[in-house]
Amino acid sequence: MKFLMHRLSFFIVALIIYSSLDYYVFQAVKVVVGSFSSTGKLAVYTLYWSLTVFSFFALVVFGSVDPTKYHNLRTFLATAVFMNLLGKLTAGLFVFADDIIRLGKYAYQGLFQNGVSNPATENGISRSEFLSKSALIAGAVPVAAMSYGILSGAYDYRVRRRTITLENLPRAFDGIRIGQLSDIHSGSFYNKTAVKGGVDLLNAEKPDLFLFTGDLVNNESKEVSDYLDIFSKVKASAGKFSVLGNHDYGDYKAWGSQEAKRKNLEQLVNAHKEMGWDILLNEHRYLEVDGERLAILGVENWGARGFTKYGDLTKAAQHVEADTKILLSHDPSHWDAQIRPEFGDIDLTLSGHTHGFQFGVEIGNFRWSPSQYLYKQWADLYSEGNQHLYVNRGFGFLGYPGRVGILPEITILELKRA
Repeated sequence: MKFLMHRLSFFIVALIIYSSLDYYVFQAVKVVVGSFSSTGKLAVYTLYWSLTVFSFFALVVFGSVDPTKYHNLRTFLATAVFMNLLGKLTAGLFVFADDIIRLGKYAYQGLFQNGVSNPATENGISRSEFLSKSALIAGAVPVAAMSYGILSGAYDYRVRRRTITLENLPRAFDGIRIGQLSDIHSGSFYNKTAVKGGVDLLNAEKPDLFLFTGDLVNNESKEVSDYLDIFSKVKASAGKFSVLGNHDYGDYKAWGSQEAKRKNLEQLVNAHKEMGWDILLNEHRYLEVDGERLAILGVENWGARGFTKYGDLTKAAQHVEADTKILLSHDPSHWDAQIRPEFGDIDLTLSGHTHGFQFGVEIGNFRWSPSQYLYKQWADLYSEGNQHLYVNRGFGFLGYPGRVGILPEITILELKRA
């Protein structure tokens, strides 16, 4: 009963706030459509308030939708509400600016014109048509961008190629090509054909070695069941290796028992193996050609920003004897926090985790995303001395079911001997 009262109170407060915002922005709508016919005005008003009604309907039914059966529906409902709110908040800023200007004009008249009216102001100071139009355009921009990100960006896979020179790379591995995927988040997918297309794009690059850097699922191992046949088709002649990411442990789900959570992780590890991926749980493996070795190390999730540290790099690196060492570590914050200061012999670290926030701008060498305010290394290649870090932008998506500017990535790295 107490829970229901809290929930009812939340909806009442949300209704008041949201309706007030809607009515506030509606003032700009009335100005813009002032010259429309009665039918035109009715059509615009109906559309505008229909979005509000839909948003509250979505909030009401959201809690009743079973996340285990209709995860994507919940995601799209939440995204639709957020997009509507963001658009109207953005528009509201312009309407507020208009009100500030009008208030200033009123104050000026009162102070300096001593209440004397003139033809320009005798009917009051009207709301600015320019700012009203600007408000609606500004409000439409984030809605249009996010809609485009869902319709076009979510599966717009991009192959990003980089060449990395390593001083101590054995001659036998000079020119080896690595294909990297990260952050698949299979529980978020809603287009299996597009996912298959992404894997086909990876295979077309014919990488020698495949490396996956964590977050195969959002929470539960069963999320990947429908995609095992697709990801098992990844081809790499020298081997396929993987690690776990923070989402793979089921830490963000309320489990009935610790045993259920442990079993879920066990099933996920088996899923990696079923796909032919050699999962590294604080372990290492060797690639050996003509008596020369390259070591692949993999740690469980280790993050410096409050995420649970399951990784043990000391254990993974123990007794490793190889000229070149490549580490798989899901979270790029691991690089500065432990890898570089304590393990200077690790030549290349591959990570993911950030998704590049699934939002940003990349034009030529210019790159910006809100992600950079949380992570020093958030996308692409970074180098310090003889050590290198590559952060994959992610293959899938989480939360917002799309991408704007920061598109899903398939990485191809070619290692060259200095």
